[in-house]
Amino acid sequence: MSQEVLKKLIIEKVYRNGSVMIEEDEIIAEERIDFYLNGMKLLSVMGIAQDQDAHIVGFLMSEGVITHVEDIHSLRISDNGLSVYIDASVNEENIQNLFKEKTLTTGCCVGVTGNVEDKIVKEFNRSTVSYNVDMLFDEVDRFYGSSALFRQSGCVHKARLVLKEGEAIEAEDVGRHNAIDKVIGKARLSHADTQDAFLIVSGRLSMEMVVKCVMHGITMVISKAAPTRLGIKTAQLHGITLIGFAREGKMNLYTHSSRVDTAHTVIQTDSTPCIIEEVCVAAS
Repeated sequence: MSQEVLKKLIIEKVYRNGSVMIEEDEIIAEERIDFYLNGMKLLSVMGIAQDQDAHIVGFLMSEGVITHVEDIHSLRISDNGLSVYIDASVNEENIQNLFKEKTLTTGCCVGVTGNVEDKIVKEFNRSTVSYNVDMLFDEVDRFYGSSALFRQSGCVHKARLVLKEGEAIEAEDVGRHNAIDKVIGKARLSHADTQDAFLIVSGRLSMEMVVKCVMHGITMVISKAAPTRLGIKTAQLHGITLIGFAREGKMNLYTHSSRVDTAHTVIQTDSTPCIIEEVCVAAS
C-alpha cells in the first residue's frame, strides 16, 4: 500500500481583525524512507513517498557510487512505499566515502555530499551552447506555474530539468537536494541525455547543489533564490552558468554568462576556470 503525499487537517485560520475561521487544510506527509543497496541498508532520508526509485538512482549517481544506469540490475519500491531496494555494480571506494566524517551541508533532509568534499573528478564544462533569454524567462514562468503540489501545500521544493530537445522533467520534495536527485534519477532511468540541459530549482544555490549539475554535465542552473559564495566558486571552477534571483522579469548572472543570448548587450566572460578569492554578489 503506497503512502499518501497529502494529508487533510482541520486548522484554525486567524485574521488580523481577530476573526477565526475553522478550515480544512492539506499538509505534506513527510516520511522516513530507507535506501537499501545490494541487500544492505545504506541510509534513511526524510522526504515524500513519491518517485522514490528515481531518488535513490539520482542520489547514488550524483555521489559516483553508480556510474551508468546500465549498472543497475534491479530496482523496486516496497509495498508501503517506505523502502527502496537497488542491486547494482558499484564503486566501493565511493560507498565508503559516504560514511566518512563530513561537514553537515546547508540543505534539507539528505544533504549528504561525502564524495565531493575534497575533489570532483569531472572535466571543466566547455560547452558552447547558448540559450535565448526570452526562452529562459518562459521556462522560469512554467516552473512556477506547474507546481500543483506546492499550490496545494506550500511546502515543497521543486526541480525542473529542461533537456536540449526542449522536453522537461520535473520532481518535487520537501528537501531541495531530494528534488534534484529525483529529477536526475528520472532522467537517467529514462535514458535522457543531460548534456547541455539546464536545471531550474526553487532553493538557494549552495555548493552541493551545483556539484550535482557538474556530475551530470548540466550546463546551467537557475533559481529564484540566491547563491552562496561556494556555490558561485564551484560553478566558476567547473564551467557552470549560475543564475539567481530569477523572478519578476529579471535574473542575476554570476558565472559564464556568455551562454545567455540577450537581444541587446552580450556580456563576454573568460571561459577558463579561475579561483575566486573574493566574490562581490550582484544586487538583487
